[in-house]
Amino acid sequence: MQIPLQITIRDVEHSEALEAHIREKAGKLDEFFDHIMSCRVVVEMPHKHHRQGKQFNVRIDIGVAGGEIAVNRDHAEDVYVALRDAFDAAKRKVADYAHKLHGDVKTHEPKRVVESED
Repeated sequence: MQIPLQITIRDVEHSEALEAHIREKAGKLDEFFDHIMSCRVVVEMPHKHHRQGKQFNVRIDIGVAGGEIAVNRDHAEDVYVALRDAFDAAKRKVADYAHKLHGDVKTHEPKRVVESED
């Protein structure tokens, strides 16, 4: 990553373990595409639902050449589950972006029209 990772934690008890977990997950994104320019991770608990328990939101914004990849995951009851789901989605999007950039995307050949002789 060219720019240091930015981590924002809102309305969630901050811990070194949580931040280390985020740094580890973000570091693994470079394995899928080594030209990541920036990464911002926001972890928050936006609403206090009395009946549903704690609900977490994780947003990941990944800056790449020519654009940005955004992932937003809501409503996991465990912050680590929310992070896992968000980073899994981010890995898929980064890998897809890398494949498209390198031209590794499978294309279908146009269908041929066969004229029959009657």
